[in-house]
Amino acid sequence: MTKVYEAIADAFVAEGTSHVFGMMGDANMHWMNAVAERGVELFEVRHEGSGLTMADGWSRATGRPGVGATTCGPGVTQLATALVCAARARTPLVVFAGAAPLTDPGDSQYLDQRRFAEAVECGFVSVLAPARARTAVREAFWLARTTSKPVMISVPMDVQLAEFDGPAHYLPSTDLIDTTPVTPDPQRIQDAADLIAESERVVVLVGKGARSPEVAGLVIQLHERTRALLATTLQASNWLRDRTPYHAGIAGGYGTRIAHELMREADCVVAVGASLNQYTIWHGRLFPKADIVHIDRAGQVVPGDGRPVDCYVRGDARPALQQLITALGGRTPAGTGFHTPVVAERLREATTLREPFHREPDRLDPREVVLTLDRLIPERLPLVLGSGHQTDFGTMLFSRPREVVSNYGLFGAIGQAPLLTMGWTLGRHGQPTFVVEGDASFIMHLAEFDTACRYRWPVLILVMNDEALGAEYHKSEAHGLRRDLSAIRSPDLGAVATAMGGHGATVRTIAALEAAVGDFVADPEPTVVDIRITRAVMSVPFRRLWCGEEV
Repeated sequence: MTKVYEAIADAFVAEGTSHVFGMMGDANMHWMNAVAERGVELFEVRHEGSGLTMADGWSRATGRPGVGATTCGPGVTQLATALVCAARARTPLVVFAGAAPLTDPGDSQYLDQRRFAEAVECGFVSVLAPARARTAVREAFWLARTTSKPVMISVPMDVQLAEFDGPAHYLPSTDLIDTTPVTPDPQRIQDAADLIAESERVVVLVGKGARSPEVAGLVIQLHERTRALLATTLQASNWLRDRTPYHAGIAGGYGTRIAHELMREADCVVAVGASLNQYTIWHGRLFPKADIVHIDRAGQVVPGDGRPVDCYVRGDARPALQQLITALGGRTPAGTGFHTPVVAERLREATTLREPFHREPDRLDPREVVLTLDRLIPERLPLVLGSGHQTDFGTMLFSRPREVVSNYGLFGAIGQAPLLTMGWTLGRHGQPTFVVEGDASFIMHLAEFDTACRYRWPVLILVMNDEALGAEYHKSEAHGLRRDLSAIRSPDLGAVATAMGGHGATVRTIAALEAAVGDFVADPEPTVVDIRITRAVMSVPFRRLWCGEEV
């Protein structure tokens, strides 16, 4: 006879599960053994939440639902931050969560998992009867895939050990999901084409929802046909930068001053696969006189300033752009648009750092660090950016057209980026990947560098170490508070990494940084480079927000 935990394992495998990240406990060990026996790779981590964030990174890399596993009680509560982060990032995850036995209501590790899941923006499916085991798995994967969010499947220990008495045949969730591309309404396409043709200065703004090889050529074609500026959201940073001299970079708070000035001249914005949240439109200040054409596969989306767009086209990016270009025909916006030598020169100037680097003994200027990294690290290596003040430098100054994964602004949780990187590199079949993170962020989940070393994941963790909570350090100054309260002494993280079985270096000069990065590029192994940076340099977004500077 088949036990419930075995039936659930069979269903996970039928759903395509190949990798599971988690930590074993008495409420999930039977299931973890069962999936391992069925050929699934298990990755044992040091903290349940860390494992789920690795599953998040794996999912972002593969486009498939990531899978995590946890025991009951404290194992479940450890997932809180990772679940909210995944929900805000719209990452499909399925979590196998063991639960306290139904027959022991006084169990010390009892938790109302349904209420917990609701509080952390997670879907919830329970298995309270043996016959429901496989149906619950299908429901969980269906929810994850169709709503793009994490879903917890809760299974009490005594139910897991019962005999499965449900149907033998299993129909996976993929058989129930219509993947036909969303075809846009022809009249909406015509309305969009009319708005664009009647404009003079167009911005084509692309987000993560449009970032794919099959869409790239269409974006460039529309950009050239309309003589538009090309801009991206934070989540599509630097995409197509190498395809045009009229790339304005990120739209929003991370944009350059010159890009802001040009975008305020726009009379039409064509947003493709972008949410148009308050950060992308800079709280309504970025496109004050522009008509907005918004292409997205979701239902009607209202931008972050609350003003409905002028023309919403519901559809997948590829067919919508193909039809829009056809509808434009030979019509083009009046005048030269943004495609002039003057605009091209201004955009080149926008990416040139004019201010001198700050010089301080044994401390590096974070701007010089980022520019050095961008020069040294090949474009084929993806970049993961975390959260916090130090991330601002990388977000604005990395400019090569590499693949970028940004975790900024989704929940504001520090410490997630190295974990995402570990899952990402595994999802990309061991592709070397580098991450830029702060010292407090990296140390928060330092134990997981051991996980990277055990599995020999080729991750390069670049720690921008100012020995402080950098954001709070600079905000304290702006609020007239004591900055020293946010300063925290840091150990030699290069030595720690070496002691944990990886490679490590602590650098205080550009030459030492070049040597450490060169070693990784030549032989990608789990590596930490502890880069000691000054606290004297404030990022451009912070200077805008907290000092009122026009930079």
